[in-house]
Amino acid sequence: MFSIVGVLITIFGIFTSSDASMYEKSLGINVNLIMGLLMLVFGGVMLFFALRKAKGKKEKLILELEEEEEKEKEEEK
Repeated sequence: MFSIVGVLITIFGIFTSSDASMYEKSLGINVNLIMGLLMLVFGGVMLFFALRKAKGKKEKLILELEEEEEKEKEEEK
């Protein structure tokens, strides 16, 4: 979600960067562009951790299934 909003705000900041009157209150700083990029980076970090955790769970499940199969083979013998 942060990534999507970050992309939207970044695009808005890029397209409005030439409008000096819009950024008078923020001392001429393009706050939309800066905050959009920060949200995009934060969303990317959160996405990385979410995928990393999902990969870990998947590997753990695979190991558990392999152990169960080995136990079943030993019981059959």
